[in-house]
Amino acid sequence: MTMMRAAFLTGHGGNEVVSVGERPRPLRGPGEVLVRMRAGTVNRVDLYMRDSGAGITHTLPQVMGVDGAGVIEELDAGERTLAVGQRVALHPGIACGRCEFCLRGDDVLCTRMKLLGEHRDGTWAQWLSLPARNVFAAPEGLDHAEVAALGVNHLTAWRMLFTQARLRPHEAVLVFGIGGGVSLAALQLARAAGARVIVTSRDESKLERARALGADGTVHTATQDIARTVLELTGGRGVDVVIENVGAAVWGAALKSLVRGGRLVTCGATTGDQPGADLRRMFIRQLQVLGSTLGNHAEFADLLAFCTRHRIRPVIERRYALDGVPEALSRLESGEQFGKLAIEIG
Repeated sequence: MTMMRAAFLTGHGGNEVVSVGERPRPLRGPGEVLVRMRAGTVNRVDLYMRDSGAGITHTLPQVMGVDGAGVIEELDAGERTLAVGQRVALHPGIACGRCEFCLRGDDVLCTRMKLLGEHRDGTWAQWLSLPARNVFAAPEGLDHAEVAALGVNHLTAWRMLFTQARLRPHEAVLVFGIGGGVSLAALQLARAAGARVIVTSRDESKLERARALGADGTVHTATQDIARTVLELTGGRGVDVVIENVGAAVWGAALKSLVRGGRLVTCGATTGDQPGADLRRMFIRQLQVLGSTLGNHAEFADLLAFCTRHRIRPVIERRYALDGVPEALSRLESGEQFGKLAIEIG
């Protein structure tokens, strides 16, 4: 059996269950592409899988990592859209292709979806084999870590902004928790699309960095009332779209920040998933609340083309070797990061 180096889980708990060592190299199946992995990035779900993985069917030991980028090493002889030696980005969702949602083209809703690093071995390894339909040409001008970062956070933000919220160029967007991957991606994508973007953080230094990236307005949540400040920044009108992944702690302020008929899109609940609904505000002001996660294959293709056209580069805060995975997980857990934490695979 041929072996490879990988970062993998041996149990659940803290970093003591994260190992870096040898795992069997995957065998490529028919219709699959063998990718020599070059980079991945750290996502919140990696912490969740380490801590418990509750509710996610998986088998230990399991290679970690959801998003990734690399170079094609092997593929079917009849493959026409991909080539050996090509730099590629990976879509992390392996859909069944047969359920009602796959058949209508929305594979992200697949009832039997298997995600890399969650339900099956992930990207923090020297090699990965996955279906050819999950492998996309990498945008030019980005390094492997930047390409990898597009596969979860930017894809999630893309679906939230353009599929769920149907963002238009003249609209105003409020993005909570700038510094996190999805929030930074939303800032970059919304600004490139011509929208006005307001961001929030408890950390003034993160707000400064967001302004340097093009944020039109900022809310320092440790010292400013969110809704009141948003209304001041929008001339009393409110924003058209809220991009939110914080949950209960900011839910009321998020709803109060919306203009009549506004749309709130959520993809997370780090401070709790049972906020007060504020139903009267919702129906009187005719607000829309939409859930979202990841994105489908067509959205990923659109995202990659958009990033090429607008020269979008994901923000990479720090880069770690494979042996540095525990340190990277601790950094994400601290909440102090601004941008993505990359794992570079030798």
